[in-house]
Amino acid sequence: MENKNLQIATFGGGCFWCTEAVFQELKGVEKVVSGYSGGNAPGHPTYREICSGLTGHAEVVQITFDADIISYEDILIIFMTTHNPTTLNKQGADIGTQYRSVIYYHDENQKEIAEKVVEKVAEYYDDPIVTEISPLKTFYKAEDYHQNYYRNNKEQGYCSFVIMPKLSKLRKLYGDRLK
Repeated sequence: MENKNLQIATFGGGCFWCTEAVFQELKGVEKVVSGYSGGNAPGHPTYREICSGLTGHAEVVQITFDADIISYEDILIIFMTTHNPTTLNKQGADIGTQYRSVIYYHDENQKEIAEKVVEKVAEYYDDPIVTEISPLKTFYKAEDYHQNYYRNNKEQGYCSFVIMPKLSKLRKLYGDRLK
């Protein structure tokens, strides 16, 4: 059996379909699950509830990765450079608190790395970074039809016009890190 140094990262960068598609392409990423986190409504939230903006949850992905192949720091740098971390509660045409840029850390080490990465990439942006850094409290898996959305719906307009440009950017900047 193969020994792997599996770790988990959780963050949101707008629509989880985009973020999921980006991270599914990286070497060392074992699994990407779309879901919700950061809200205060009781129980397991639904997509409809999240879209209302009233639950406080963000659309996020939870990534299981082999830290011997790709580090948490590298994953965060890719995250911070494949979405716009300078727009508050907005990514492209997606507007609302559910689309906020957020890093949910799992322990103090992840928190420290997240703070350093945000500081490091800030110099590459003209506007201040507004990415929230908060402890992960609960992660709720999104409905099945949200999982592997890009892979299952490449012909959809949203995939062509919103997700494809993010994947093109990923391939241009991080081609050596792709599966």
